[in-house]
Amino acid sequence: MIRYIRWCAYFCALLLVALLVNIARVQVWESAAYGANPANKRPAIERYAEPRGDILVDGRPVTGSRDSGQLLRYERTYADGPLYAPVTGFSSQTYGTSFVERAEDAVLSGTDPGLSAFPLWYDLARGRPAGGDAATTVRAAVQRAAYAGLAGKRGAVAAVEPATGKILALVSSPSYDPSVLSGTGARAEEAWARLNADPSKPMLNRALRETYPPGSTFKIVTAAAALDAGVVTDVDAPTETPDPYPLPGTSTLLPNAAKGCQDASMAEAVQWSCNTVMAKIGVRVGLRGMVEAAQRFGFNDEGLRVPSWVSRSNFDTDMSQDQLALSSIGQFNTKATPLQMAMVAAAVANGGEVKNPYLVDRTTQDDGDPVRRADQRTLGRAMNPATALRLQELMVKVVEDGTGKNAAIPGAVVGGKTGTAQHGVGNAGTPYAWFISWAKARDAPVPGVAVAVVVEDASAVRGDISGNGAAAPIARAVMRAALSGG
Repeated sequence: MIRYIRWCAYFCALLLVALLVNIARVQVWESAAYGANPANKRPAIERYAEPRGDILVDGRPVTGSRDSGQLLRYERTYADGPLYAPVTGFSSQTYGTSFVERAEDAVLSGTDPGLSAFPLWYDLARGRPAGGDAATTVRAAVQRAAYAGLAGKRGAVAAVEPATGKILALVSSPSYDPSVLSGTGARAEEAWARLNADPSKPMLNRALRETYPPGSTFKIVTAAAALDAGVVTDVDAPTETPDPYPLPGTSTLLPNAAKGCQDASMAEAVQWSCNTVMAKIGVRVGLRGMVEAAQRFGFNDEGLRVPSWVSRSNFDTDMSQDQLALSSIGQFNTKATPLQMAMVAAAVANGGEVKNPYLVDRTTQDDGDPVRRADQRTLGRAMNPATALRLQELMVKVVEDGTGKNAAIPGAVVGGKTGTAQHGVGNAGTPYAWFISWAKARDAPVPGVAVAVVVEDASAVRGDISGNGAAAPIARAVMRAALSGG
């Protein structure tokens, strides 16, 4: 009898070991698979069981949480949703997250280990700390000026602080209210379908994700390349450029919209936006020199994060001479995001140094204790300091007595460059109006803001579209708000 009891005990012990092994298998080795299984609702229930942390602008939350009383308890809410949508993105129980909501999701949802001094305790207790906050670099007054300036027209504005890379405004228009996507059910599904079917693409972040031909604003890059390479040593010297200019190797003549471009100097070409002069200068710099110059400003960089990813701005690396001429004036295959062109203006304003743009200044616990703070980084030097100083002078001339007079601000030094980019088959599409600029208060040691504005208003009369007419007034309002300290 004792022998049978002993065998029974052995068998029970074996079953216990098998049970423990299976528990370890389920809870350790296969826990991730079970957690990711669509049929497992526990992760989603836990994720929305507590209020989400907030995204801050000027230290004030522009997001919130609402107790829905449903199984997925807390839904995201947004204050001034359309105004800040290009910054916050959306946080949806159905469609996930985007932009800062995605980039800082671990902090906002309370799963970041940095939110607790003892993260292992929360793992053992299967709990989590309260969601933390993400403080942005955006300034409310600057954001509102950009949003009001676009007034619902298709386009975008990006404003950065040249010396640090802080993004002061990021606006895309038309916009949308992210709160309509926050919950579950038919309401969220209908909103998602409606927004994605809208031909005006309100969910497209034009400031970060859309690339446009930059047109004549790219002439700043070409001018920097020419000065750094020594192709142009005297900006006031005649360039012996005919008007119109025969594109190299072709019978195609490149015209000017401006008058007086025959044999104009580079200074005059920037001031009055002469296509012929800048195209010829780009050809003289050569393909390799132009590619290297564009890349120093940030073109062809696929790794830019702010922390959301930014679309790659393009400058072709293999072109014929005629294509290079057109690319040097922002045409052909040259494409840029508004943020990239704000970086071009900022590089000029910052003595040639390109700062990495960033949107989140710091993340904190819900009680304000710091989690992480952004590091200000330099992407490189786009041009020599002497070149930057010379380009500052040329851009000031554009605003004071050139094509960009609508950007002038009394009591401030403003430099700018207009652009009207042709596109479409045979340039039949409605042109894009561009303006890039920077501004410095008279008593300030360095410029305080750099701005890029693009307007793609399909309802406008084609002849009325220009960088000075459509985009420069918006840039002026944004720069004034930035300099005012509001």
